[in-house]
Amino acid sequence: MSSETILNGRYALVAQQGSGGMSVIYKAIDRALGRTVAVKILRPSLTKDPSFLEKFRNEARSVANLSHPNIVTVHDVGSDGPTHYIVMEMVEGTDLKKIIRENKALPVERALDLAVQICAGIGYAHRSGLVHADVKPQNILVTSQDLVKVTDFGIAQALSDTQPQERAEVVWGSPHYFAPEQAKGEQPAATADVYATGIVLFEMLTGRLPYTGTNQQELAMAHIRDSIPSVTTFNPTVPDKLAKMVMKAMSKEPQNRFRDGDQFGNVLRDFRDKARMNTANPPRVVAPPPSPTDSKPLSQQPTEPRNVPPGSRPPGIGIPPAPSPRGSNAEVTAKYSPAPQAPPPYDPRRPYQQSQPSVPNPITQAPQPFEQRYVPPPIQQGVQQQMPQQPNYPAPPQSPSDSGYYTAQYSRPITPDIDEDGGFDAVTLVLALIAIIAFLGLIPLWAFVIASR
Repeated sequence: MSSETILNGRYALVAQQGSGGMSVIYKAIDRALGRTVAVKILRPSLTKDPSFLEKFRNEARSVANLSHPNIVTVHDVGSDGPTHYIVMEMVEGTDLKKIIRENKALPVERALDLAVQICAGIGYAHRSGLVHADVKPQNILVTSQDLVKVTDFGIAQALSDTQPQERAEVVWGSPHYFAPEQAKGEQPAATADVYATGIVLFEMLTGRLPYTGTNQQELAMAHIRDSIPSVTTFNPTVPDKLAKMVMKAMSKEPQNRFRDGDQFGNVLRDFRDKARMNTANPPRVVAPPPSPTDSKPLSQQPTEPRNVPPGSRPPGIGIPPAPSPRGSNAEVTAKYSPAPQAPPPYDPRRPYQQSQPSVPNPITQAPQPFEQRYVPPPIQQGVQQQMPQQPNYPAPPQSPSDSGYYTAQYSRPITPDIDEDGGFDAVTLVLALIAIIAFLGLIPLWAFVIASR
C-alpha cells in the first residue's frame, strides 16, 4: 500500500509491518495527534458478514477499556468504505515466535520473566471478563527491553462466535496452541488461555513444540489423547518444580489447570523470586574468632616447618608460645623475666652445698626424720657461716643463735631443748624439781594408807 493512503483523512499508512490469517498490520501516522501508531486492517473475507463486524466492534471497544502495561493499547476502531481497521499503540520490537526461532531454548530466567508478563496481561483481561482464545507467540510482542505486549484480544473470540465455519481455516491456522476443549469445538474459557500459555512457556524452555502433526486433525488428536511431555526431557537444565508447573498448565482437563492467568502468573513469579533470592544470598559460613596472632599481617606471623618431630627442630626457628588462658599473667612474666632454673634435689646430709636453697615444700617433699627436723647439724668451730641468698628475695635476718638452717622471713628459729654445752636448760630443771616434790608428797599418803589397814 502506498504511503499516500490515508484512512478517514487521519491515519496515513507508512509501511506494512506484518500479516496474519485475520489482518494486515501497517505502521501509520496519526495526523490529529501527531504520533506513530499501528493500524490493523481486517481481511476482506472477514468483513462480508455484518454480524461479525458488529461483534468485532464490541470486542474492540472492550479491549480499548483495558489499560495494562502488558496489553497493546487500542486507540480507535473504525472503517473507511469497505476497509475496517483497529488503531493501536506502536510497539517497537518483534514477536516472540521470531525470538524463539533465532535463539532456540531461552535461558530459564528470561523465559520466566516473559511468561510472568504474559500471564499478567491475560490475567488482567480475565478479570475484565475477556478471553483471548488465540494465545500464541505470534500475538506476543517483545520490545528491546524484554517488555511483553499481548495483542489481538477479542478478534478470535468474535470470529469464533459469529463464523464457526471459519474457525479451523482462519483462527486455527496454527493449531499448535489451542486447548483440547477447543479442538473438540467447545467454547474457550480462561483455562484455555492458561493451556496455550503453558505451551508457549514449553516452547521457550525447549525451543520446540510439545505436539507435532502433518495436518490440523493430527494436531487436534495429539492435544486430546497424547501424554503430556515433560520439559526436562528436552532440556535437563530446567528445574523439576518449574517443569511440573508447565505440565499442570497443559493438563487435558480444564479443572486440573490453573484457573486463570493471574494464578498461573503468581506461581511462576514466586518461583522466580525465590530462585533469585537463593542466588543472590547464598548460605553464609561464620568464621571462627581470630586468635591473638591472627591480628597481625600474614607476613609478620611466626611460621614453623611442617612434619618436624619434637627435639629435631633446626636451630634459629622460633616457636611462639601457646596462647595462655584468659586473665593469665604467664605471657607478661615470660616477656620481662627469664624462667628460673629448677633447683637440685635437697640433700639433708649436705645442707651447705646447695647452690640455690629453697624453702622445703611440706606437700611435695617427703617428711624428714624427727632427729633431722629438730636437731641441728654440728657447727664447725672457727668457721663463719653465711646464709646463701635467694634470688629475687630479701635475705633472712642473721642472729648469733642461727643454727645454719635457712630461716624463712618473719619466722623465729626453733629453740632446742639442749644448749650448746650439752647441759639442761632452766625450764628442764624447774620441771624436774616439781616432779621430785610431787613424788615426796605422796610418801606420807602411802604411809597413812598402810597404817589404816
